[in-house]
Amino acid sequence: MNQLLKLLALPFIWIIRFYQKAISPMLGPSCRYTPTCSQYGLEAFKKYGLFKGFWLTVRRIGRCHPWGGSGYDPVP
Repeated sequence: MNQLLKLLALPFIWIIRFYQKAISPMLGPSCRYTPTCSQYGLEAFKKYGLFKGFWLTVRRIGRCHPWGGSGYDPVP
């Protein structure tokens, strides 16, 4: 079952990698966290699969705003 969830996460991993290679270089560095939100998303999807990886990534992006935190925030 866990392998199936990781397999289902592949399209999201591809989307994040496309963003990292094609879109992010044009925007320049602006992330408040280490690792970046896109790298955090990749690690979350690879480690936890589709559902938990998606939830962790959405939570992380939700914290990325001017009044949010900053600094080192690894995938749990």
